[in-house]
Amino acid sequence: MDVAKILKPEAVKCISTVSSKKRLFHELGDIGALAYGLGATDVASALQERESLGPTGVGQGVALPHARLPGLEKVCGLFMMIERPIEFEAVDNQPVDLIFALLAPEDAGVEHLKALAVVSRSMRNANLCTKLRANSDAVTLHTLLAEQQRDQAA
Repeated sequence: MDVAKILKPEAVKCISTVSSKKRLFHELGDIGALAYGLGATDVASALQERESLGPTGVGQGVALPHARLPGLEKVCGLFMMIERPIEFEAVDNQPVDLIFALLAPEDAGVEHLKALAVVSRSMRNANLCTKLRANSDAVTLHTLLAEQQRDQAA
C-alpha cells in the first residue's frame, strides 16, 4: 500500500484555523467532495460517528480519523494541516495540527487496515511531521507525504 495511491494532491489542504473537531470533520467532508466526488455531509457524519467510539488523536499533534462509507470503491485519504492546533482528546492530551483521514469501503477489510498501518507509520515519523509543519503549500505537503514511504523503503 502506497500513500501516493490513496491520497490525491487535491485531497491535501492547509488552513489557518478551525474552531472544533466537528468543524474539522466538515472541512474534511468538503475536501472529500472536491477530491473524490463524495457527499461532504456523508464524510463528515461518518468521521463523527467513528470518533464517538473513541478519539483518533494518536499523539504528537497527529490525528488519524477514519471511517467506512457505503458506495466507496477504494480507500481514499484526506490530509489537513491546521496552523493553530485544536483540542482533539489525543492520547497525550496535546492539541492536533496534522490530520490524515482515511475513508474505506464498507467491505474493505484488510485494505483498510493496511492503509491505516501505512499512514500511522508515516505519521509517527518525527522528521516527516517537522517537514510538514514547516510548509503550508498543499503541493509540497502532498509530495512530502507521498515520498515518505519511498524514503523508508530505500
